[in-house]
Amino acid sequence: MPRFSYTARDRAGKSVAADLEAPSRKDALRLLGARGLQVVSVTESAAAPAPKKSRSSAATEKPAAPSAPTRASRRGATQAPTRRECLPFLEALYDLATSGLSAGEAVRLLSVRIKEPRLRALCGGIWERISEGAPLSRAMAAFPEVFDPSITNLIQAGEATGSLNETLARMITHLTEQRELRRQLLTALAYPIFMVTVAGGVILFFLLFLLPRLKTLLTSLGGKMPASTTILINLSSYALSIYGVATLVGLVVGLVSFIGWRQTAAGRAATDGWLLKLPLTGPFIVSQTVLAFSQTLSVLLENGITAAEALRMTEKQIENTVHREAFKTATGRVLEGEALSLALGRTGVFPELVLDRLAVGENTGNVVPSLKQIATAYQKQISNQLNMFTKVIASGVLMAVFIFVGFIAFAIVSAVFQVSSSFKMGG
Repeated sequence: MPRFSYTARDRAGKSVAADLEAPSRKDALRLLGARGLQVVSVTESAAAPAPKKSRSSAATEKPAAPSAPTRASRRGATQAPTRRECLPFLEALYDLATSGLSAGEAVRLLSVRIKEPRLRALCGGIWERISEGAPLSRAMAAFPEVFDPSITNLIQAGEATGSLNETLARMITHLTEQRELRRQLLTALAYPIFMVTVAGGVILFFLLFLLPRLKTLLTSLGGKMPASTTILINLSSYALSIYGVATLVGLVVGLVSFIGWRQTAAGRAATDGWLLKLPLTGPFIVSQTVLAFSQTLSVLLENGITAAEALRMTEKQIENTVHREAFKTATGRVLEGEALSLALGRTGVFPELVLDRLAVGENTGNVVPSLKQIATAYQKQISNQLNMFTKVIASGVLMAVFIFVGFIAFAIVSAVFQVSSSFKMGG
């Protein structure tokens, strides 16, 4: 039977090196995983002449029927995992890993037990790579559409230091906070979007259905119509004419062109700069940048990632391109030996209070706690900004609708009075 030399880490994180006999490399990896060892490397050291295989040994070496991971990977062609599967996978892996299972065994069990197709395909693909000898971080890196490089690097650091469970816990907390922020943002935008949709429907109903009928009625009755009524009727006629349709088509084409231009590098940089100058969105985007920077950098540094690599990874998490370029410039200065707080201060992006907190952390050697405090403060600030944003937008839309509806009501009532007075004078 072949003999394999292996190097692994036990559950306490201690390095173990020994030999093992197994029918194949895959069987050796499974045996080591069953012992709770996290494999670093496995090499075949000697292939002793094996006795004639009996039926039992042949059955042992015979590959099992297509396993759940294989079937899951086949379904992965049609059920491709996405970024949404990242957090559920990490949560499920953490639950099993903290129960005493090794990472490899936990992934194998997930590939068999999980019912959700995309998550099952992801677990199956990761298990296939682990069973071939790849560590968890490298197996996860094979799915860049699911896991960011920052996540796989953190997993690799956790494997190297024997603190994988703690690393998973920090990542889950970090990703959960990011998901909650996105949920708050969508919730805050839902009501204003609903109000704009309803208001647009009301305006279109008046312009396209009510006013044409009103025009027919007033024209049949005769008499001179008030200026407000004339404006509304002309507006309705324009909307229903070929010019109105052409205007609508032009607006749609312009919107599509603008969206396409924004997808380009120049368009994204220009529009991101414009957004920073707007009264409401500017402060909100600054808060988002501070939160992304402080959250991501604190998690990376806390898990043993070097400062240079952590800064490069943090740069990718900043969405606004203007801020991202500024942070990239600051990263270059930090790598040249400048303090992080001073380098960020030169960008003119970050609030002075944030820089003061960061400087205190650098001076006392508590950068990570300072970053966590900044993240907590700005998480609350973003929630307050979202609430204010919702109230302002909703109030503005309601005010606009009330003004327009009031103007229509005034135009209709004044037209009725005008026609009535015409009849009385004629009588």
